[in-house]
Amino acid sequence: MQRYPAFDPPEYVDWSPDPEVMRQFRATIEADSGRRDCVERLSVERLVALYAGMVRFRLHDIFLKRWVRQGVISKAWLGTGEEATTVGPVHALDRGGEEGDIVGPMIRNAGACHEMGMSVADMFRGYLATADSPTRGRDLHIGGREYGVITPVSLVGSLAPVIAGLGLAFRLQGSKRLALTWVGDGATKTGEVHEAFNLAAVQRLPVIFIIQNNQVALGTLLDDHHAGADFSEWARVYGAACAAFDGNNVLDAHAATRWAVEKCRSGEGPVLLSAETFRMGGHATHDEAEARELFPPETFAFWGRRDPIGCYETWLLEGALDLSTGEPVAPGSAVESNRAVLAEAEAAVTAEIESAAEEALASRTDMPAAESAVEGVYGEWPDTSNPGPAPFY
Repeated sequence: MQRYPAFDPPEYVDWSPDPEVMRQFRATIEADSGRRDCVERLSVERLVALYAGMVRFRLHDIFLKRWVRQGVISKAWLGTGEEATTVGPVHALDRGGEEGDIVGPMIRNAGACHEMGMSVADMFRGYLATADSPTRGRDLHIGGREYGVITPVSLVGSLAPVIAGLGLAFRLQGSKRLALTWVGDGATKTGEVHEAFNLAAVQRLPVIFIIQNNQVALGTLLDDHHAGADFSEWARVYGAACAAFDGNNVLDAHAATRWAVEKCRSGEGPVLLSAETFRMGGHATHDEAEARELFPPETFAFWGRRDPIGCYETWLLEGALDLSTGEPVAPGSAVESNRAVLAEAEAAVTAEIESAAEEALASRTDMPAAESAVEGVYGEWPDTSNPGPAPFY
């Protein structure tokens, strides 16, 4: 994909595939027969959609960073470097809107919103706080029940019990639907996350929790808040199923989540997945310099070589499938035709993002009226002649 020197992390600007990293990328898929079979069954349309989804997520973040530089917004929370951890799992779900599966993203999982069907223009409007934004200007945390997206919560981890509650509702309804959410490595130290894990396990709920270990909680390094080796075995404490996946390998993320989905649909939930990944920036755009000071340059270089989009693009280009025909070929023999297919997908996504940004910026002429601040805040008793006890707010 095209690189943007003004906005991409420096490790991504002149990115080229590292032979050892690509060997590991391929070996990860081959290591588990179930995941390998899942990947081999993916259609060309799905393979390209995974690529387009990650590019869409990356460009969404780049446009937000551009707006910060231009003074349009003050800051943004980005998922650069973690696109695979979001896009792979979402594409493993039933994205059927109000009747499909449910996701509860963190703000750094913004890619889940557009991959579940939300328009990028609406996502941008959320940051601009316009009257026609999904929250009508109240908050940049956005969601939509019609898309199956539960609005993120600023307190990372607070959504875990909400997702467990949805799983309980699905089980009581006899539904095959399931709910999925991401939990940051730092948020694993909050009580409500453990309560959600425990409730889901005791009640055998159709819920998938993904621990998104990006090696740092705000500005606290993983080693300063976590004594264990990793998160891959955490679910065993609760008596639940668990697995780990490479958070920078979209195919591994997708296949691991498909396995978790099948377990949940068959009544064997919940499943706790752990993803090792890294955010290539600060907690938000205002502290990118501090993030660079937290880690040695070697850490950014290590994860920079593992750019999830670059690695997946290389795998597609050099793979044994001609993306233009869907036919199997000798590995590496369809590089040019595959490059053309991916370039077309990237061009379409780029045009989509540019149009969405223009549409959202045009909405700034319609800012929320002051009196709208109290709309939808207070509830009313349906029967005013018999109100019952006074409501508690």
